Amino acid sequence: MSIDFSRFAAFSEIFEVLELVDLIFLIAIVFEATWDIFSRRRRKDETFANFGIALGGYLLDRTLYGLVFILGLLVVEAFIPWKIPLTWWSWMLALVLADITYYWMHRWEHEVRIFWSYHSVHHSSPEYNLATAIRLAWIEGLVEWIFFVPMILMGFDTVQLIIALAVVITYQTWIHTERIGRLGWADSIFNTPSVHRVHHGANPQYIDKNYGGILIIWDRIFGTYQAEEEPVNYGLTKQVGSSNTIVINIYELWQIIKDVRRSKHFSHTLGYIFGKPGWQPVRGLKRLENKS
Repeated sequence: MSIDFSRFAAFSEIFEVLELVDLIFLIAIVFEATWDIFSRRRRKDETFANFGIALGGYLLDRTLYGLVFILGLLVVEAFIPWKIPLTWWSWMLALVLADITYYWMHRWEHEVRIFWSYHSVHHSSPEYNLATAIRLAWIEGLVEWIFFVPMILMGFDTVQLIIALAVVITYQTWIHTERIGRLGWADSIFNTPSVHRVHHGANPQYIDKNYGGILIIWDRIFGTYQAEEEPVNYGLTKQVGSSNTIVINIYELWQIIKDVRRSKHFSHTLGYIFGKPGWQPVRGLKRLENKS
């Protein structure tokens, strides 16, 4: 088994463009957050929590810890003898497949509690602005690479996959805003601010809707699409109640641990870990608690 890291250098220009786009978004995030704080439109503690979580994630990504995502895929790829050539059509296909894979990964992160334990960090803010986009759990990279293994097994190049996924993720930064209203027909095809506001809503009809990355057609195909119909209540149905970055990152995992500790049956333990968030053993009832 051999792992070739030199391929990343061959696509350095693409990575530089993506980093430039990220920098532009970061400037916009800082500008908006500063404006909102001084105009008292946003809470300082939530804004600082967003930046604190983002800073922690950035520092971790610059260590071996942050390489787990890439290393995991490269190790799998080393055992795959078949390869899809790097052509214009494979790049288009990689982007589409990365987008639909993101949909299913995102959906599982809402419907399986152990995955929700880290994804809930992104949903935990009772506010919604560009800074919400960088409120991402510190352990995401340790888990999310597993969802993209099927694309590697199909023969896609790891670098190609990472670039396609980076495009999907980078695209979503601008949609975390209340400053852009509905966009007509685009709301039915693409993930837009209106569509994503619904996704972050704790309103009963908004829960577990609109998982798409770039395209929202996956939600329409798989029955999880919901248009924005009423003002959105952001955050969790049961709020964390803290702006401490560590508390926010471990809150739901700690709730799972507490449920497991008081569990009296192995089947209940499995339900608390792998059932839907809010699963309860009484007659198999699944309640939407601490869920958005």
